[in-house]
Amino acid sequence: MSTALPPRPRHVSQSQSEICIVASNYNQEFTDALVENACNELKEINPNANITIARVPGAFEIPVASAALLAQDNKPSVLITLGLIIRGKTQHGDLVAESVTNSLQKLACETKIPVIHEVLLVDDEKQAYARCIGSQLNRGREAARSAHTMLELFSDLGLHQGNKKKSTRSYPSNA
Repeated sequence: MSTALPPRPRHVSQSQSEICIVASNYNQEFTDALVENACNELKEINPNANITIARVPGAFEIPVASAALLAQDNKPSVLITLGLIIRGKTQHGDLVAESVTNSLQKLACETKIPVIHEVLLVDDEKQAYARCIGSQLNRGREAARSAHTMLELFSDLGLHQGNKKKSTRSYPSNA
């Protein structure tokens, strides 16, 4: 596990990116902080981005809401998922976290749209505070920085919608 926030990107993006955040309402004190920190960081590093926020009841609902958003005609350039699961005395939290993780990874690979996964599984409220509200490990800001990095990468590779890079590779004919 990383112990510090990755550095902020060196340059501010001027792109008109569509960024969607899907966030859980459960453990709202912490998830609200994740959303606020992610939005504030996005506004700093990509001030022209259009940010849409969709709130769902809990972490388990994040993948289906994400899939619905990525199935729309007007797809976001990147999707950020934010949630918090506090481990209890049963394995329920671990099962939800594993299901969410697998679903989000599959969704990203199928749609070829970056999905930033910050649905956190923590042991207690102290860990939740450090990752959601604190400044050193703040996963909301980290999610925004990851989203920016993926937007830049996909732009460089010509993978954004409406920005199809013409292939310079030629294929031999079998005729």
